[in-house]
Amino acid sequence: MKYHDITQHEIEALKHNYNMSDAHTHQSQSPTQEEIVKRLPELWHEAENTRQYDMEQKFLKNFFRVQKQDSLVEDNSRCLLVYASSIAMVITANYLMKKKMSVSLMHPCFDNITDILKHMEVPISPLEEDWLRDSENIYENLKKNVKTDALFIVDPNNPTGFTLTGTAKDTFETKKGFLELFRYAKDHNKLLIFDFCFASFLLPDPDLGIFDLYKELDNSGASYITIEDTGKTWPLQDTKVAILTTSKDIFDEIYNIHTAYLLNVSPFILNVVNQYIYDSEKDNFASVFDLLEKNRALAREVLKDSILEPLEPISKVSVLWCKIKDDSIKATELKEYLTKSDIHVLPGTYFFWHDQEKGEHFIRIALARNPDIFEKGIKKLREVIDNYGKTHSTKN
Repeated sequence: MKYHDITQHEIEALKHNYNMSDAHTHQSQSPTQEEIVKRLPELWHEAENTRQYDMEQKFLKNFFRVQKQDSLVEDNSRCLLVYASSIAMVITANYLMKKKMSVSLMHPCFDNITDILKHMEVPISPLEEDWLRDSENIYENLKKNVKTDALFIVDPNNPTGFTLTGTAKDTFETKKGFLELFRYAKDHNKLLIFDFCFASFLLPDPDLGIFDLYKELDNSGASYITIEDTGKTWPLQDTKVAILTTSKDIFDEIYNIHTAYLLNVSPFILNVVNQYIYDSEKDNFASVFDLLEKNRALAREVLKDSILEPLEPISKVSVLWCKIKDDSIKATELKEYLTKSDIHVLPGTYFFWHDQEKGEHFIRIALARNPDIFEKGIKKLREVIDNYGKTHSTKN
């Protein structure tokens, strides 16, 4: 079968046993989350008897409180709810198309952003992750390389785990990467677009300095659109909510596009997701983070001294980005070989949407799986790639 994008790879993987392809949450409920499931009839009737606006406000205030974005807890009037981040991206792309704006998009990143922009005929150019790695040089790197009207940043990035959030204890140093980006956007009249769908994975990490990013964004005076999502965090069988937030100057135009797509998100879904937010607030995301770290540690141990080298991310997102040590082995070929043994991972090619050849050196492994299933899958993967390495070396 010929695949045209990452999602088509992931759809095929859903049919099989060892699916380490999509980054959706396929793990089981924790004990406290299981209690939420038992309360679903109660939550249904509670939502049925609650005014839509009140349920939306409850969700938004809870979500941004846990995300430590206090300015949006106080005023969420520029937040719009949708039922998936991809819908928020379509609304954003619609705005860009109407304004005839061009975009510099993170490279690498998940390719559905690329596809949505292309479908709306929005011109896109690569925004290399390397340009953002050193906060001292961000401004000059962007000034030198960006020729478009807008910048589209994925933070933390999927698949690499890169984030502009600093690890320094000094508050200014923690913010500096973002502040330099905001300064550049304001000075050069660029629209900033952020995909923050993996941002929850920053929260439990004591080494990262979380701050009120929206306060800094508004203070900068830059125009912006942000997309947040609950879908990659909690094991909700794709029950999720996404949030589209904008700066004051463009809100009215975005709002008019948003209302063309939907009236509201289900109050029942808002109520259910709220319970998972409460649950993670109580345990500091342990039920989410501990499982991912257990699977990450196991994968590192199992893959030790293999042809795959797990790379250390800045933020511990729910995927493992691995470099193929042997330059003669292509990710697409390795992926196809693994598929024959019922093991499904993603080749790096589509993430490097501007230069797929760069992606031939990488494989992405999803971690949000039940540990017992993940253990069987990763051990089988090691066995198969060892065989592939031997076969490949013999041919060469």
